[in-house]
Amino acid sequence: MTDQTLLEDLTPQQLLEALRTAQAEIRFKQTLIDKLTHENALLKRLKFAAQSEAYSPEQRSLLEETFDADQAAVAVEIAALQPPSAGITPSSDRPKRAPLPAHLPRRDVCHEPADTTCGCGQSMQRMGEDVAEKLDYVPGVFTVERHVRGKWVCKCCERIVQAPVPAAIIDKGIPTAGLLAQVLVAKYQDHLPLHRQEHIFGRAGHSIARSTLAQWVGECGVQLQPLVDALAEQLRQQPVLHADETPVEMLKPGKGKTHRAYVWSYCTTAFNPFKAVIFGFAPSRSGEHVRDFLGLPSSPERAGWQGHLVTDDYAGYKACFEMGVTEVGCMAHARRKFHELHVHHQSPVGEQALAIIQQLYEVERDAATLDPPQRQALRQARSRPIADALQQWLLQQRSNVPNGTATAKAIDYSLKRWEALVRFIDRGDLPIDNNWVENQIRPIALGRKNWLFAGSLRAGQRAAAIMSLIHSARLNGHDPYAYLKDVLTRLPTQLSSRIEELLPHRWKPADATA
Repeated sequence: MTDQTLLEDLTPQQLLEALRTAQAEIRFKQTLIDKLTHENALLKRLKFAAQSEAYSPEQRSLLEETFDADQAAVAVEIAALQPPSAGITPSSDRPKRAPLPAHLPRRDVCHEPADTTCGCGQSMQRMGEDVAEKLDYVPGVFTVERHVRGKWVCKCCERIVQAPVPAAIIDKGIPTAGLLAQVLVAKYQDHLPLHRQEHIFGRAGHSIARSTLAQWVGECGVQLQPLVDALAEQLRQQPVLHADETPVEMLKPGKGKTHRAYVWSYCTTAFNPFKAVIFGFAPSRSGEHVRDFLGLPSSPERAGWQGHLVTDDYAGYKACFEMGVTEVGCMAHARRKFHELHVHHQSPVGEQALAIIQQLYEVERDAATLDPPQRQALRQARSRPIADALQQWLLQQRSNVPNGTATAKAIDYSLKRWEALVRFIDRGDLPIDNNWVENQIRPIALGRKNWLFAGSLRAGQRAAAIMSLIHSARLNGHDPYAYLKDVLTRLPTQLSSRIEELLPHRWKPADATA
């Protein structure tokens, strides 16, 4: 049934409503296009202005990488919003690509029609071929994939058939999924900025300009974002989450100075078989960022997340606990206060508190391999008496020390948060502390130099998104390179209704699903 037939079956009122819907969609897309076009013009202006600012060579290189990647990402988003009849293709204004070096080894990948028998019954004859070369890379070695598509003709009917061009994550681009995966893993897991990768590739036999690498990173970031969004949605379906934040420096073009931005981290607990972590980049430490991620406050259109949230005592999370989220405290932070008291003041109160808290962690070691009901029963039997004794002892010690002292502050930290600190005892699926998520953000701390001078909010958000996939893959026991290579290969033809098959916790290599 054609679109015209469908329209003829509609009543005038339905036609009017369909027209209004189409006009609203066109206005929405045009607004996005205008916004992205303005952002693209701003990026070009900032890139030009940055050339006159006093940056070190490394600063300038990282900033240029950011601008190139951002511009490529914006171009892809604009192209996706343009109607098919716009007559503009993303590659229409690109310069003609130089051929790949002849000295690189070649490997043929043949694509032939599934059936070379014509409709008239005659066998078709091969009359030629089209060849497209793509650059592949395994650590230290470049190769060229020659994608050969044979042309077959029926001499009787003069009909020609040819296998379609294989879909690629970067349309008409030269990099294979393996090369793109290498660039992303090197940048976001191994913390190698693109200017260093440029030198590494040069030593391997083929130099790739960092501006080209940046364009690839920007385009891949846009294409992978639906996967990250789907992973975040599944994370919000879990009843217990960890949350934490860590500072990173972001350069403000035009000022030549950095300001503090933050990476927010959300992940499932160590007890949950669903392993995932989502990083979110934000320009501040405002609690609105965690509320936005959790969908708070709830609205008639969308129910906000209402589970148990394990956090430290940062005030930015407090508003969540007034909107239906249940607070779970971090015993490791409480322990840290007494550790500092013991180390810096040789306090016997600190030493005794550490000894009692250590008993709680000994129970946790015994409960680590149990299922939630068994873990809860063990905690009730062993941890509850220890916690009750610790609370009574802290109250007694607090009455003996004056206000304002280091001892009073350490004790008050625990007593004021006591309900949240011991909430884990009553549920077998709650952790005793927030250390699990702190371990997940450790790679970010190790790679801060790669984040330094990020230069734009978009660049930070792109990095956070790609790192979410890489570290979730690691949590599920996958090699991040193998995971990304396979995902970048399959994503262009993956149905949106089946995108969850490519999420790290559900992913299986293509050969395993065949």
